[in-house]
Amino acid sequence: MHELSICQSLLNQVEGIARQYGARAVGRVLLQVGPLSGLEPALLQSAWPLVAAGTIAETAELVIEAAAIRVRCLDCDAESTATANRLLCGACGGYHTRLLSGDELLLARLELSIPDADSAQAKDVSATESTREASETTHV
Repeated sequence: MHELSICQSLLNQVEGIARQYGARAVGRVLLQVGPLSGLEPALLQSAWPLVAAGTIAETAELVIEAAAIRVRCLDCDAESTATANRLLCGACGGYHTRLLSGDELLLARLELSIPDADSAQAKDVSATESTREASETTHV
């Protein structure tokens, strides 16, 4: 079960980001997992509480979104969605395709509780938006 070691690596990244922003707690962790990533989302869900116990992310909800499989056709240059066992072009049906997405594991967003002089509200830290709070997509 390599999902346990993946969760440990994920927790290290989450703790680092939480420290960077001075968070007192992590409320939610959003992952995007492609069907070709080799990971089982259910096993990630069951491993997360074991890894997060006793940490700043102990009560964090782990949310997993499925990423779409997308390919680019090398024959007609079209981009289309595909299925795991049929990486065919959706436009011409060709099999000369290049995988664009579907094998990724991305830490897409964190919700952090950050103490603030004006209020103690949760701050949403997105790894996919270019904001003051976050500036990079993290590959786990």
